[in-house]
Amino acid sequence: MGCDGGTIPKRHELVKGPKKVEKVDKNAALAARWKYCALSTEKLRRPIVTCDLGRLYNKDAVIEFLLDKSADRPNSEVVSHLRGIKDIKELNLTDNPAWEGERRNTKGDRYEDMHCAMFICPVVGLEMNGKHRFCFLRTCGCVFSDRALKEVKTEICHKCGDPFKEDDLVVLNGTKEEVEKLRKIMEEKRAKAKATKKSKKSKFAEAVSKPSESKENPDSTETVFAEGKTSTENDEDRSQPGVYLWIEQTLIQCSAP
Repeated sequence: MGCDGGTIPKRHELVKGPKKVEKVDKNAALAARWKYCALSTEKLRRPIVTCDLGRLYNKDAVIEFLLDKSADRPNSEVVSHLRGIKDIKELNLTDNPAWEGERRNTKGDRYEDMHCAMFICPVVGLEMNGKHRFCFLRTCGCVFSDRALKEVKTEICHKCGDPFKEDDLVVLNGTKEEVEKLRKIMEEKRAKAKATKKSKKSKFAEAVSKPSESKENPDSTETVFAEGKTSTENDEDRSQPGVYLWIEQTLIQCSAP
């Protein structure tokens, strides 16, 4: 039995089997995390910022989200932990001299290496394309490869010279385990900052309430001296020796011949 035109269908054309699961190219997905904004999915362009979790964003995309959080945007759950502009840090990146940009392949007739990155490590020259581990400093925002930090151990930034500690290092586009670890550190810092803010407010409230209490009880403001006497009582005691001396002098004059 054939179809129109004398064609004979095959079994796989008539019987539909299970759909094949599309496999995502891991290398392409990894390179995309370093070339596209995690919020707007647009290509990264300066100024580029990051958060405490090490994700990369375009600064204008984050500002638009913070100005209007009610708007429905794709990937909004990625930035749900951002409360304000203080929660992001602008990165101080080093340009890759081998990067020619999008103008290199405008016609689409040239091979484009997806592993060629826009930025590199300023110390060892590794490209920031996802193959190597990169970190940034919370203090200055400079970005270095993990290899550079291990090979050249120092407590001063290689690029700008600002001092930093080991706690200031944050991994960029880390693994799920690294992101969860950074999330715990972020939550602990926020809880600690909230506790210190509450303690400062309570101390300020106590300091303000003390002067008001003293105005309500003016008798309590009298200065108390030794032996439990007030300032008025002490003034009276100080005047008594002068009176006794005057009496003694008058008696002596009267008794004199």
